[in-house]
Amino acid sequence: MKPENRNAGRELAAQGHINRANLKQNQYTLSLLQEGLRTGRLLSREVFHIQNEWMNILQDLIRRYTREESSSVAVETAEGLLTSIMYAVDAYMLRCADPEQAIAYLKTADVRQMYEGGIDAVRECFEDTKLLYKEVDRTKLDVAVEAYRLTIEESVPVFLRKYSIIFDAHHTMASIDYPLAIDDMRLQGVYYIRQYLEKLNMENRFCRLFSSQDLQHMLCNYGILCGFDYRIELFNLFELTLNNAVFSVLSGGDADQTRISAFQFERLERLFLQSDAARIESSIREGMDRLRRDLQINDPGLTEYMNRCGSGLIQRIVNAKHRNRLQPIIITEQEEKPKSILISFKEEDRMTDSRFRILVRQVMECPTTEAKVRLIRSSIHSLYDYIDLLNSDCLFGDEYDTLFQTLGEAELAILAKIVFYEELRSDTLDGSSAAIKKKTTGIEWQKHYIDYIQSVGQDRIALIDKLIRRIDYEETSLY
Repeated sequence: MKPENRNAGRELAAQGHINRANLKQNQYTLSLLQEGLRTGRLLSREVFHIQNEWMNILQDLIRRYTREESSSVAVETAEGLLTSIMYAVDAYMLRCADPEQAIAYLKTADVRQMYEGGIDAVRECFEDTKLLYKEVDRTKLDVAVEAYRLTIEESVPVFLRKYSIIFDAHHTMASIDYPLAIDDMRLQGVYYIRQYLEKLNMENRFCRLFSSQDLQHMLCNYGILCGFDYRIELFNLFELTLNNAVFSVLSGGDADQTRISAFQFERLERLFLQSDAARIESSIREGMDRLRRDLQINDPGLTEYMNRCGSGLIQRIVNAKHRNRLQPIIITEQEEKPKSILISFKEEDRMTDSRFRILVRQVMECPTTEAKVRLIRSSIHSLYDYIDLLNSDCLFGDEYDTLFQTLGEAELAILAKIVFYEELRSDTLDGSSAAIKKKTTGIEWQKHYIDYIQSVGQDRIALIDKLIRRIDYEETSLY
């Protein structure tokens, strides 16, 4: 009876269903092995054989990495090489039609052939990526957005030059700062870069349906509306363009326009504030449909991408409706803001690292709070050094308040732009003590700043709030 029960158990396990939720994008083959064991589709000896073959490939790769000079490397290097091997194996296994077919293949696969096939797949993806980059570079937009320009002109070329298919296939090897409207951060290496460029190419194609002058005008309005320099901020141009184009058609404008007048904003405001969530969704979907028809967009990939972005826009409008604050979701025509208050920052005013370390030590050795503040005031002449000093934990408790008391409204506004950066970007800071109090942070000096700024009185807070919009702290020195 017992042997029969064991056989019945094996048969039952073999009939187990693969749970696709257990399969990981960046560890696909390993998670396949685990599911194969769990469901009984793979035996322990089969998994051991596959893993042993991977170790043999790793030994060969180590010798190749050291140019036959050694059969061993540092643990971190070996881990990186093994991850690169698994990246190639995953590239091969992901070509299987479904997980069931992939696990069936693992039972009889030549593991080294699997790895070599994966290398070919990665190399093919790399060649596709190089061609795709040429298209993105050829069609890039003429806009003064630093992250966009640097990503296309510098970051991606760095990746293409440095990418190592054999030894470092899983690494991205580039700093990609410009955010996509929808990104897949689960991907790594060349597969991440390829999908990034595919989406950026779609975004470029869409934005090129609008005039460069209108795009630049929209960006200027966006910067004025949000109170920041759009040239150096991180945001997605496609998303802004798509949103305003939808708003244009919903407010009586043309599909190829991104400018929203005050009159159009009033129409949109009435529409959204008088609608429930279902009506808002219906309106946005109608706007999307008209946009596609009028702009003659027939690409299924771009259509799906627009629809996914539309879902996010719907939720943002619903949330904004509850706060009765539809700007800066709807970028309207703005009057030119007053000239920003700037005190030019000079690079030579910044301390050397050694001089800064000496100052921190001297501050900590001061016998009184007043002496600390006098030393700081007399020694620091740049914003960057000032922030570095606040982050160095050389002040304690009430010493922060004593230092803040020596600052004027302009200096306090500069610190506010740093402390409340996210709130200013999302336009959720209204200058009231209640709004300030909601802010939470894990940075010590910022906690003390928040407490201090609430103690200065509402009139002074209002003055600081006005200055926040006019000061470009990136180019400012405190003293």
